[in-house]
Amino acid sequence: MIPVPRATYRLQFHKEFGFRHATALAPYLGRLGVSHVYASPYLKARPGSTHGYDITDHHKLNPELGTDDDFAAMVAAFRQNGLGQILDFVPNHMGVGGADNPLWLDVLEWGPDSDHAGWFDIDWDPDRRYLLNKILVPFLGDQYGAELKAGKLVLKYDEEDGSLAIWAYDSHKLPVCPLFYDQILGHDDPGLDRYSDLFSDLPMWRPQVAERARVLKTDLAMLTREIPSSRTALNKRIDALNADWKALDVLIQQQFWRVAFYGVAGDDINYRRFFNINDLAGVRMELPEVFRHAHARIVPMIEDGTLDGIRLDHVDGLLDPKRYFEDLRAATTRPFYLVIEKILAGHEQLREDWPVEGTTGYDFTNLVLGAMVDPSAEAAFTEFYRAFTGLSTPFEQIVRDCKIRIMENEMASELNVLGRDAGRIARQNPMTADFTRNILQRAIKQIVAHFPVYRTYIDMDGSQEAADRRDLDWAIAQARKAEPTLDPSVFAFLHEVLSGDIVAKPQSGFNRIAVLRFAMKLQQYSGPVMAKGLEDTTFYRYNRHVALNEVGGEPHRFGITAQAFHKANAQRARNWPNAMLGTSTHDTKRGEDTRARLAVLSDLPEEWTRQVSTWTRLLRVRQGDLDGSAAPDRNDEYLLYQLLVGSWPVELLERIDEDALHLYGERLAGALEKSMREAKLHSSWTAPDQDYESAMQDFASAALDPSRGAFLASFLPFAQRVARLGVQNSLFQTALKLTLPGMPDIYQGSEMWDLSLVDPDNRRPVDYARREAALDALHARLDNMEGRATLIRDLLEDWQDGRIKLAVTHLLLRLRAEKPGLFAEGSYDPLTIEGTRAERAIGFSRAEGEDRLIVLAARYPGVRDADPDWDGTSAELPPGRWRDLLTGRTTEGGAAALSTLFEILPVAVLQPAG
Repeated sequence: MIPVPRATYRLQFHKEFGFRHATALAPYLGRLGVSHVYASPYLKARPGSTHGYDITDHHKLNPELGTDDDFAAMVAAFRQNGLGQILDFVPNHMGVGGADNPLWLDVLEWGPDSDHAGWFDIDWDPDRRYLLNKILVPFLGDQYGAELKAGKLVLKYDEEDGSLAIWAYDSHKLPVCPLFYDQILGHDDPGLDRYSDLFSDLPMWRPQVAERARVLKTDLAMLTREIPSSRTALNKRIDALNADWKALDVLIQQQFWRVAFYGVAGDDINYRRFFNINDLAGVRMELPEVFRHAHARIVPMIEDGTLDGIRLDHVDGLLDPKRYFEDLRAATTRPFYLVIEKILAGHEQLREDWPVEGTTGYDFTNLVLGAMVDPSAEAAFTEFYRAFTGLSTPFEQIVRDCKIRIMENEMASELNVLGRDAGRIARQNPMTADFTRNILQRAIKQIVAHFPVYRTYIDMDGSQEAADRRDLDWAIAQARKAEPTLDPSVFAFLHEVLSGDIVAKPQSGFNRIAVLRFAMKLQQYSGPVMAKGLEDTTFYRYNRHVALNEVGGEPHRFGITAQAFHKANAQRARNWPNAMLGTSTHDTKRGEDTRARLAVLSDLPEEWTRQVSTWTRLLRVRQGDLDGSAAPDRNDEYLLYQLLVGSWPVELLERIDEDALHLYGERLAGALEKSMREAKLHSSWTAPDQDYESAMQDFASAALDPSRGAFLASFLPFAQRVARLGVQNSLFQTALKLTLPGMPDIYQGSEMWDLSLVDPDNRRPVDYARREAALDALHARLDNMEGRATLIRDLLEDWQDGRIKLAVTHLLLRLRAEKPGLFAEGSYDPLTIEGTRAERAIGFSRAEGEDRLIVLAARYPGVRDADPDWDGTSAELPPGRWRDLLTGRTTEGGAAALSTLFEILPVAVLQPAG
């Protein structure tokens, strides 16, 4: 039986938060009520990693987090406090560059002859012939020649193991192949002369060249330690090479790597990356040897019960995700919980034949957000956004334009390879031999740009689901319209290739393996293009309502109906009852309570319009920019106002503390910098526009300047109102996450207010001491059912300290512990709500055996604040007497007035009163 968690708590491990810190937290997490810690990756990663996804050794724990003993103590503390463990694991890529990944260094040293040459997804035979049997290493901050001449590339000798390597900036190790050691050792010193000859003899030791080289390097190290004159002679040889950049260049050109300026990667990279990140290299997890190596540590941890589950990162990067999931299941004898990071389009369903428990919850994040956003405000928001910014390009067109920009720049090399491979396939048959690489590449670019999902999933058997065929058909039909100058037969050919139809029958004239591998490679490409084009570009350009610009979201969809909300939950209850439900993660663009506040704006469209119109006058006029044409542009300005309203610190709502304001200003500046560079309009990571960025930051600083009090005097009253109303949305979101079908996850610290901005802001240290103290103080008082209503009223009155959210979270986690069957297997049915204000609430019931639960939650707090009358609207409760878990108050079955149910809180969690 799979050990499904009741609820998880995500911890972000890094150098400043290691195993000992987690050990100390175990009692608090146990008292809070979660059943499992959901840990960020903690296998060995590159030094200084803040996230752990840049793994360098699958067999070791990250030493920056603690020792093996520290880890064992943490596991023991978890068990003592009733906590299991879920581990975030990345199967798609490893961290490269630096000097920390022995597998990568071996490939750099030996090229195609390395034992691990096939482990990484490297194209050893690229069209760029200067890279034949070489790996491009694009880690230089300037042009290769400039850095070489400036002495930034230095030959060094490792006296411990007798190896030689070029070091870039003293941080990136580029091993010299031992086949060329003789050129460095020379013949001036007797000892070095002997080893020079021995190294020059290495080709005679094939296929044991690498093994022989390791022996020789060990012997060389011994020689240079024991005979000082030999070490001195070697130092002179190395110094001479480092002093002559032309001679050093000759040595570098002979290696199996080509070090280059990082900007070269977009055009010439010849290894698959994680998106467009050069120092994260894709690994071929479909190879059994690679799979066994990568799981040698975590499989035993599953078997011995250290781990109850795995969260898989970026599964769309895998060549064949389904096969990988099956291999992972087969690798263990003990069942385990398995969820995957998979972004689903609005019309897309998770594949029911995948042996997983569900996704990591981005679909839920956007579902519950949609339930908080009032669809009736869409027209007003759209009209004002267009009027204020002057932008009217449809969202879908922005997405396509951004995807094309990514394919023409950061990921152009991968597109070139797909065009080349498509051309090779076309030339296998006379009927398609005239399709040139350029024509095919143009068609491929349009097909990928129009893909409505991240990827499809054809496999080496050529099998493809109807959903894949539907999405492929749509993409190709749209691509044809976008490229009318291309012969339609090109798209017909690619359709047959990508669907596998072209090799469905024998004697097609095409190589079946080549066709299917090409189709699968394109699938691996379309996902990163979607991610970079949508999440990391479009979401920073389209600022109509930035709460909707969330991972897995569709910002052009403005809110959802109660019917759509219930349909999605019923589908999850039926198909994926154990899927993870998340509202904040390490990757969300904004914290859950920031989004909850921003959702309030849809309740106040007219007031929001008036406020923004006032703020822009106050700030622009002071700068002498009467027509609003100076930098920053109106779109970035509009983003700034939304970020301020959504993330304004609670401690700054009532009074301005200059130290706290300064800290917030630094956080805001970081978010704005990322937004400008990710948008790639006025600035970018590769070519920052300092003038524009300074104008944006100066504009934001002026808004935060207490000495220029006009803006803050206008802003604060509105921010206070939105923050107060946002509390209701936050409780709505929290209650639903903890009661709907699925397994809820709490991101570190978000049991109290999470008003974070985009990463790294959302990975700031958490004040656990305050949370522990608050829970300890609340624990006994919450046990008193008779006094619970008064307590909840008081906590809501003092909402600023976050204890109201902590109390609701704790009570519902306790309920999940008391009724595990109800939440793991309970039915889901919408609750009937009748009356003229029915759209302002959502309700549902859950039942399993004798256990029953009814949950009601009020929507649109801004609308209700302006018009608090429920006008007789009621929820139809089953017969009997019901007690609200959160307030202790009781109500009778039948038509229950929402005005009474929501008198204290905007949520009610009802159980039979007994």
